[in-house]
Amino acid sequence: MKKSFIADVVTALAVVSCTQDPLERLVDKVYEGLTLEEKAAQLYGIYPSEIMVDGKVSLEKCRERLPYGLGHICQPTSSQDKNPDEIIEMVRDIQNYLMQETRTGIPAIFHEEALSGLTAKGATAFPQAIGIACTWDPEILREKTAATAKLMRATGAQLALSPMLDVIRTPYWARIEESCGEDGYLSAAMGYAFVDGLQSEGFRKGIAATTKHFLGYGGANTLPWKEIYEEVLLPHEAIIRKLGTESVMTSYDKFRDEYAVCSDTLINVILRGYLQYKGAIVSDYGSVQQNKRTNDEAVLKQCAIDALVAGNDLEFCSSTSYKYIPELVREGRISEEVLEKAVKRALMLKARAGLLDENPKLYEEGPIDVDPKENRELAYRIATESVVLLKNDGILPLSGKPKVALVGPNANSYWSMLGDYSFHSMQEFFHRHHVDPSTPEIPTLLEALNKACKGEVSYSRGCDWGSLNDAKIAEGGDARISGMEVRRIESADPTDWKDAIRMAAQSDVIIAAMGENVFLSGENRVRNSIHLPGEQEKFVSELIATGKPVVLVVFGGHPQIVEPVASGCAAILQAWYPGEEGGRAVADILTGGVNPSGKLCVSYPKSDSKQLFCYNELPDASLVAYPFGYGLSYTTFEYSDIKVQPSAKTTDDYISVSCTVTNTGSREGTDVAQLYASPLSGQPLKPVQLKGFRRITLKPGESRTVTFRMHTDQLYWWSEQKGKTVWTLTPGDYRLAVGNSSAALGQNGICTLSGKEVAKPIRDEYFALAEID
Repeated sequence: MKKSFIADVVTALAVVSCTQDPLERLVDKVYEGLTLEEKAAQLYGIYPSEIMVDGKVSLEKCRERLPYGLGHICQPTSSQDKNPDEIIEMVRDIQNYLMQETRTGIPAIFHEEALSGLTAKGATAFPQAIGIACTWDPEILREKTAATAKLMRATGAQLALSPMLDVIRTPYWARIEESCGEDGYLSAAMGYAFVDGLQSEGFRKGIAATTKHFLGYGGANTLPWKEIYEEVLLPHEAIIRKLGTESVMTSYDKFRDEYAVCSDTLINVILRGYLQYKGAIVSDYGSVQQNKRTNDEAVLKQCAIDALVAGNDLEFCSSTSYKYIPELVREGRISEEVLEKAVKRALMLKARAGLLDENPKLYEEGPIDVDPKENRELAYRIATESVVLLKNDGILPLSGKPKVALVGPNANSYWSMLGDYSFHSMQEFFHRHHVDPSTPEIPTLLEALNKACKGEVSYSRGCDWGSLNDAKIAEGGDARISGMEVRRIESADPTDWKDAIRMAAQSDVIIAAMGENVFLSGENRVRNSIHLPGEQEKFVSELIATGKPVVLVVFGGHPQIVEPVASGCAAILQAWYPGEEGGRAVADILTGGVNPSGKLCVSYPKSDSKQLFCYNELPDASLVAYPFGYGLSYTTFEYSDIKVQPSAKTTDDYISVSCTVTNTGSREGTDVAQLYASPLSGQPLKPVQLKGFRRITLKPGESRTVTFRMHTDQLYWWSEQKGKTVWTLTPGDYRLAVGNSSAALGQNGICTLSGKEVAKPIRDEYFALAEID
């Protein structure tokens, strides 16, 4: 086996004494020894299928396609229908080629999606992000991403293209399910936990995170600068400054009048300038082309210039534009200085992941269980915490031995459990491959309810999800999606409307499992309306007309409009996409084995209005059916004895708030104590904003006190003065309230801040501390 260039560099540096940071020294030496073509090759990625024949890595194709090495292998597990052993074989063959056959010997970074866990055949499918956000439980999210990182690293990956930190301003947004909802603080807290879990073992053993999308995706790119800095930027700012992220991904969208991928404002003014971010910046898949669907070389070259000069370091998931970099550098259209910065950032990402070590550890040897028992148990716990009980007239939990009629398109379908960017979704939607639904095992609600319910469960599907007219494939964005036709998922179960209504009328209680599937929710899948799809609303209305109590269980990625049928339902559960153990979690909640504790991370919509809104602007009641932070339990909680620090100085670090929470019901339950702040003296802040939260579990009759220490930094407001960002803390009165939703804030008090206004260029602290006595 020949000795590579990278091996020579590592050996030479090992005997040289130098005060320079060792990784910087290594990256500098590697860069100096690369040819122009080899430098450019570090700045893009490809799919593994581009160098495979009949499912195997082809040495001939590697030599043809990758003569100068490669930066990244894109989506190696989600794009391939391979078991763990086959994945490891593929990774080994690709890395062996790069390390032994190319002059440089530099391995590739393998990057993958991590939204629902390791996105691979048979791997644990955790609940979708929007559901996890409804747990309001950063610790369980940290546990989930740490487990994900372990499996990703074992199967050859070093980088995750997660989490999504977009702060949402419309429930219609196609990708809302990937987000943590509409609040900047909650998104920051959950995003921080996501990244912390991924990176908890360090970069040589753990997984480096990619925070995305920068910035304003999700309906927020047209908001005022003040709202962008105070809320939309908050998750990115908190993670970059307090924790560190190894890469940042821009979006497909325009920000103001610039495409994000080549936006000087986003990349240089805000990310590199204001936030002082030093890591790699990567494109979303195909976004370097700025939504241009063309093979025109002149256009593709200009796109490369636009992106690289602006500061976008790597092009994913191809070399469509960046393959022209050597030619553009030789022509003087891209400077060596611009190229050097990008390549060194790309190499530093590899160095920090251990790929430039003398003997890098690239994967685990031996059999790997990608759905171990502990992961399934964790998926179950997350799912039970993510389900939100929106309404309950006392029908839940089911008692005795009821005769249950289970109906609806999501009653007996694993698609009700899996959101976008799960392995099944990636294969079915993006790659158009049918997959084995038994790997991993995904019990449906019907299967789980048959085991959990003491009574008789009868099933009839009754109605379909909808028609091809319920959604459209939007143009722009991911090039893999553009031009797709709307498709639908077929069910093997008969769909007999009349039979289902007849069966329901003979039951004691009806459980209607309704909502979306992967073709009605997800990237570029735009719903015409976010009412229940197709004729589901009509179907539920006929179920209600039987006179039997109806429990509506809504699956999907959007918060959906249920107002037309809500009053007729005895109970409503929002289940989101609850993952592989979601069927069991929902069944256990319905039958009382689990007490629901989920709280909404979005304002649940009441109408079809497409206007942008957020709870913190006190939107009109006609827009909101259930408020942000809301969620019922099978027990009741009382908040009392609030103590708000009556006064503080603008130079103080903290303000203290405590409140007693009592379980006034008959069973153990968990609530989420939420801290909100409101300005009372004309300070230019939103009318009400989340500033802290803490889950609290109480036995019947038990009381405990939760104490928040809110940083005064959390009350600063943004402005621009003489072209510079200024954060200001204004003295005056602030109402601080604690409750279990944004609309249940009866326990409150006033803190008066005294002293002079304080100004600084950037916030230093972002999260309140919360303790339970």
